Amino acid sequence: MFADRDDVSSTRRFSRRGLLGVGGGLLAAGATGAAGVGLGRRSAAPSAAPAPPEATPDRIRSYVTRPDLRIPVVETTVDGPVTDGLIFLTPAAGAGGRGPLIVDGDGEPVWFRQVAGPADVAVDLRVQQLAGEPVLTWWEGAITSGIGGGEFVIADTAYREITRIRADGDLPTDQHDFILTDDGTALFFVYELVAADLSTVGGITDGALYDGVVHEVEVDTGRTVRRWQARDHVPLTESYADPPADDRARTPYDFFHPNSVDVDHDGHLLISARHTWTVYKIDRESGAVLWRLGGKRSDFAFDEGADFSWQHDARRRSDGTIGIFDNRAGISDEADQSRGLILAVDETGQTASVVRELPPPGNLLARTQGGVQELPGNRSFVGWGAEPHFSEYAEDGTLVFAGHLPEDNGSYRAYRFDWTGRPSGRPAVVAEASSGDAVTVRVSWNGATEVASWQVRGGAQPDGSTVLGEADPTGFETTVTVHGPVAYVVVDALDADRRTLASSVTVPVPPAEGT
Repeated sequence: MFADRDDVSSTRRFSRRGLLGVGGGLLAAGATGAAGVGLGRRSAAPSAAPAPPEATPDRIRSYVTRPDLRIPVVETTVDGPVTDGLIFLTPAAGAGGRGPLIVDGDGEPVWFRQVAGPADVAVDLRVQQLAGEPVLTWWEGAITSGIGGGEFVIADTAYREITRIRADGDLPTDQHDFILTDDGTALFFVYELVAADLSTVGGITDGALYDGVVHEVEVDTGRTVRRWQARDHVPLTESYADPPADDRARTPYDFFHPNSVDVDHDGHLLISARHTWTVYKIDRESGAVLWRLGGKRSDFAFDEGADFSWQHDARRRSDGTIGIFDNRAGISDEADQSRGLILAVDETGQTASVVRELPPPGNLLARTQGGVQELPGNRSFVGWGAEPHFSEYAEDGTLVFAGHLPEDNGSYRAYRFDWTGRPSGRPAVVAEASSGDAVTVRVSWNGATEVASWQVRGGAQPDGSTVLGEADPTGFETTVTVHGPVAYVVVDALDADRRTLASSVTVPVPPAEGT
């Protein structure tokens, strides 16, 4: 049932540190990605992580004005009319930097924030509403065996942090989902370690499990107002994941593995649990399970092709259907394709049928992660999770757009949103003298979306204000060639009405080499 934060469960709880003895040193295991433990029984952790591939221009973008950023290359193709908006990713591996990334439809970076910690990643960058205003949200932290310990970040349109959200006490805040509600609260998961009798699923009697716990907290205060514990409502026998055995028998059993939570149209909750192959509708006040869609105890009969497995990201769409990312990995000996899946769910007749399938751009089997976003006009945007691809589909399911990160990378989910960003800092500028009286000026402004042109001013003195040249933006970094003699330059960011959004600091022009 839902519980106030002061309620204490009758089941014994452990901190992660305290469970090392019970779990057989779980925290020493290597991270396996941003969303999923392996199917069935977990494999042993690798003895050493492979060295990252060498940074090359086909995988990494680098810029003179921002040498601190190593931005993964994003490639895109367009096959039809696409929805307006930018693309939101969280590259988490490979030779490039890890962190929240916004790109345009051509794959050009708009904003990137590099995660600093050597073991940290960012997950699930998206646009949400807080008190009626657009904000960015994402998770930062470290992930071990598919389970995270970190915190959620909320930032404004100037990319300034508003707050960070995490669970009370020492409970590790998981990365799988973060939903801001109209009630001023946030929904997210904690994978809580508890002692448990696993004999009903063939495990040991004095074992341990990861319980999937939904936390609902007030954004302003951080106070937990509700908790829902899967173990109080879902028996272990619903799980398709094998319990730990043999020398890993004391490793915590991840029987539920929740990966999305959302507020349904009637105010109750929809929760996707990967390891039970089930979408649960939960009474938000009592915590009772109102129905199960899929899995061993489904309340719905499935029409042909409507079943799913190891799924992610179950959301109610505006037309009443439910969108799901159907991983489909490991359901048979032959590899299947993952897919986006739109289901019509008749809650009266208790049937589920396929409205639309969204097949991958190529033969993609995403064993973990992934998501299906509803776009305006009943279109869809799919992130292919462990496969570093994303794609957009027209209302009839026709593929109209596709893109991908380098093959050595990946993004837990991918989205398309309208977004207007105006960074709080100044544009970055580097100037250098070239042949004759020419001066090459490079400028960028990480996160700016309103720049219509770059105007270069300068002269022989730092306070010179003569307009020397102008250029339209050509991507993250724009090059403008002006002519002198010029000793100092400053660059203005102009919007479509030629208003100055911001100006760089005045920078000197170093003499050309050999002069």
